[in-house]
Amino acid sequence: MWQKRFAATLLGIAGLLSAGLARAEPVVGDAIDLPAVTLLDGRHLAEGYFRGKPVIVEYWASWCPFCGRQNPYLQKLTLEAQKKGLEILTVSIDRKESAAKDYLQKHRYTFAAAMETPELLKVFGKRKVIPQIFVIKADGKLAEVIPGEMFEEDVLDLIKYAPKAPG
Repeated sequence: MWQKRFAATLLGIAGLLSAGLARAEPVVGDAIDLPAVTLLDGRHLAEGYFRGKPVIVEYWASWCPFCGRQNPYLQKLTLEAQKKGLEILTVSIDRKESAAKDYLQKHRYTFAAAMETPELLKVFGKRKVIPQIFVIKADGKLAEVIPGEMFEEDVLDLIKYAPKAPG
């Protein structure tokens, strides 16, 4: 009898521990430290790669119609951001890496894209809506959390987070 209670207790503890791995979504003002990521094009960005840089992180999926309308604007932002020192990282929540890769290739997107990982899940929590954008300032603090599809002008306005040119 005590073995059943002990096993139930262990299962309960395991459930609590695993629930803690996918924390709640971060809020504005939280310090964000991005983990190492491997991009779908094979490049590996080490832990600390984004430290000291402003970063736009977008969550998306190949099957999401709202992402499909927003991602062309993100591509435009990516082209502008490359000239100004603003980093763009997108994270696919597709179940299959091949679906995300096919989607990027079909649309000729060049923004940095990775698959969601347990490490990213620990930082950003589980998605309740996509697309979703997280804006991280160069100081590592979360500046904005933007759930849902954005208008083109609003996506392109995110360039305001690019480092200011010395002058």
